[in-house]
Amino acid sequence: MRSIGVPLLVLLAALPAMAEDGVERGRWMATQLCSSCHTIAAQGPAGRNPASPPFPAIAARANITADRIAAYVRQPHANMPDHGLTARQAQDLAAFILMQRPR
Repeated sequence: MRSIGVPLLVLLAALPAMAEDGVERGRWMATQLCSSCHTIAAQGPAGRNPASPPFPAIAARANITADRIAAYVRQPHANMPDHGLTARQAQDLAAFILMQRPR
């Protein structure tokens, strides 16, 4: 029983760091792929396309979830290029977007 408990404790201890890594990967992708059109952070520079919603506004929507954001960014749609994101990349980007929720 002890051998199962130690790996589980290590995994549980690593979860916050893994989540932070996802947010950091999402921040990097947002900076590289999204910031030319979207405002990606409330304290950051404004995006160049006024039709592109700011990430804090997306995150503030009442019905928004990480899964909805991830699905949306993976689907080709008007005015947004298809970046070919993997499911993991889309989840990381979604995690970063949700971190922009106004407090």
